[in-house]
Amino acid sequence: MMAYFPFFVDLNGKTGLIVGGGAVALRKARKLLPYGPRLTVVAPALRPEFQELEGVALLRRPFEQTDLKDCDFAVVATDDRALNRDAAELCKERRIPVNVADSREDSTFLFPALLRRGELSVGVSASGAAPAAAACVRDRFAQVLPENLEEILEFLEDIREPLRQAVPDSTVRQRLLASLAVDCMEVGRPLTDGEFRRKLADAERGEPL
Repeated sequence: MMAYFPFFVDLNGKTGLIVGGGAVALRKARKLLPYGPRLTVVAPALRPEFQELEGVALLRRPFEQTDLKDCDFAVVATDDRALNRDAAELCKERRIPVNVADSREDSTFLFPALLRRGELSVGVSASGAAPAAAACVRDRFAQVLPENLEEILEFLEDIREPLRQAVPDSTVRQRLLASLAVDCMEVGRPLTDGEFRRKLADAERGEPL
């Protein structure tokens, strides 16, 4: 089987449907919500925890084809394999990306082992063949990240415009940004203003970064 390509998609404001009301469906909803989609969950019975999910529409009834209207993506996570397969086929007919829990064959996208730190999202996938191995890689990666990674990311974002003005050459600017990112990760914090200006001065003099 060919490996899956890791697209990163903007879900903010997108409309998502989750078919199923059990533990797996709840786990999928919790993974999706921090990325800003508008979720609807449909199932005859729903775990009580769904009530705690802010902004999620809950439909306590069986899935209907009309639930897919205006849907940007779907997650199917019931314990009825026939229903899962039928719902997936309806999605494919409508060109709606669909993830079917425990069935990569019926899915057109997979959930990765996910790690999020502020604006950084890391998704690790073994193309559905070994989720436990993907989770292990994710956990090892998490161990080496600085605790204040969010501050580092904010710093690197804030300096992009000053660097664009100070370093017109895009190739030099990209090398400098990469070097600044490495420096921040090594010291485990954003650079001070003095450290940043010294690095910028080195780049303007053409010194190795």
